[in-house]
Amino acid sequence: WEEFGELSYIVKLKSRYTRDLGPSMSPFNAFLFLQGLETLHLRMERHSENALEVAEFLEDHPKVNWVAYPGIPEHPTHDLAKKYLENGFGGVVGFGIEGGAEGGKKFIEGLELFSHLANVGDAKSLAIHPWSTTHSQLTPEQRREGGVTEDFVRLSVGVEDSEDILEDLDQALEG
Repeated sequence: WEEFGELSYIVKLKSRYTRDLGPSMSPFNAFLFLQGLETLHLRMERHSENALEVAEFLEDHPKVNWVAYPGIPEHPTHDLAKKYLENGFGGVVGFGIEGGAEGGKKFIEGLELFSHLANVGDAKSLAIHPWSTTHSQLTPEQRREGGVTEDFVRLSVGVEDSEDILEDLDQALEG
């Protein structure tokens, strides 16, 4: 109060919340954000449809040890997912690949349509092998404690044609 007087509150808001939340968007960025928001429901529908097809494909593939996706009946939270996610199960699919860490790296390197990136939710399909990338700074024990196994591959399934997605996964698994 002594330093800023009546402006103390606004200075606090400006400094604290700008630090924590960032500055306000530019008008153009706000416009782009709203443009994307208008079609979000359509993209999520496609993400979910494609991810379910991917999970079902992976379940039947001989080089896949396990699949984690709430849309498949074998998933431990499938009943809850059906109850709460009535418009689809999302676009992230996890699976275990035969060959452990080396199998995971080889699979990622063999993908052509998928990009090797750590983020999720892009319109494009993304894949990552967390054991050798995002969690590589941890000890093997810490990785396992965090649920990251050597064979784990995470896919963020995009909105491309599902046949193209499945074809890319198949050729990388066979590679």
